[in-house]
Amino acid sequence: MPTVSDAPPQLPPTDAIQSHALQARAEAPWFEYPVRAHPHHTDYAGNVWHGAYVSWLEEARVECLRSIGIDFSELVALGCDLPVVELAIRYHRSIPMGTHAIVKCRMLEMDGVRINWDCRIQAASARDLFATATVTLVAVDREQGRILRQLPPSVKAALVKLSV
Repeated sequence: MPTVSDAPPQLPPTDAIQSHALQARAEAPWFEYPVRAHPHHTDYAGNVWHGAYVSWLEEARVECLRSIGIDFSELVALGCDLPVVELAIRYHRSIPMGTHAIVKCRMLEMDGVRINWDCRIQAASARDLFATATVTLVAVDREQGRILRQLPPSVKAALVKLSV
């Protein structure tokens, strides 16, 4: 007689949203950012709304940058911004309200002023994978609204710390 699992279905992992260039830095260390699914993150069914994942990814990247000495307010004061220009998310499993999760991110590569990130959201126990994502940022001159030719030297020097 077949048994029914209590666990909701989970999609199999895929590399469809990652280019082979991004996979080259897959051994880089992860930065971990803990989150908890509060009621305001959820939909009427009590599962985290898909847009909340994007906010958590942003928070994790900002905190990762802060951990290596790049304070976003100081970056803005330099006249630089790092907007998202590309984002791909694969949702593997829904996150129920009250769940503790870990948002993990790592910089895969710097390609000029493009900064490519690999991200995942998983259960604090690491048992369940909720989402995977790739995010690309570019350095922009805040006054002119144009892509910079190069990263500010202090930013580039700090980002090198993530690539080792």
